[in-house]
Amino acid sequence: MYALSSVSEGKFRVLGDSLGSAFRNNREKPLSLIVQPPTIDLPARKVTKSPDPQLRQREEMRGIAQDILKVMGAFVQDGKVSVTQTNGGISVEINASVLFASGQAQLRAESQQALRQVAGVLAPTVQRIQVEGYTDNTPISNSQFPSNWELSAARASSVVRLFIDNGVAEPRLSVIGYGPNRPVTSNDTAENRARNRRVTVMILTEVPGKVVDIPFGAAGAKPPR
Repeated sequence: MYALSSVSEGKFRVLGDSLGSAFRNNREKPLSLIVQPPTIDLPARKVTKSPDPQLRQREEMRGIAQDILKVMGAFVQDGKVSVTQTNGGISVEINASVLFASGQAQLRAESQQALRQVAGVLAPTVQRIQVEGYTDNTPISNSQFPSNWELSAARASSVVRLFIDNGVAEPRLSVIGYGPNRPVTSNDTAENRARNRRVTVMILTEVPGKVVDIPFGAAGAKPPR
């Protein structure tokens, strides 16, 4: 189960303003050398002809995961990105330092090419995609982000906007901002706080597992009143 952040109308207005500013260029910006990851041409994936829809889904998801590993390979090798597959789908966890400057929701230029390649993998697929933003527990409060809730949602929204601009169908996408909740480790050191600042792209399995009804009278069940 996933918990959606709940913010007031005023905070959403602030969030909208911050997202708009994420795509404006600063007037005075120092020149820097940005090394872009090379574009990778991915071979067409083989289609599994198994009559079992769950098996077909697992094979397709495995192919998607492998393609994402290829296009994010440099970040994976640096320990900044991890790709895992479960029965629920594929999780692509990206450290926030790869994507954003501290306290910002504008995507770094050097990360955009890699995300465009991820969008290229996802665009021809059909699975729902859930982009989740997380922060550490250090409070933030400024004109753009009154709290970590807004910052986490804005960061996830920046990734979603890039995906939409690069061919991923908008109805497939959703955004969740968890703020400082659900950390992967404690926030007791600077290193651990850096690990907790992340964006996770979830590619969700379309074929659910078998649903089993619990019969009335099963252990622990209480009769209706």
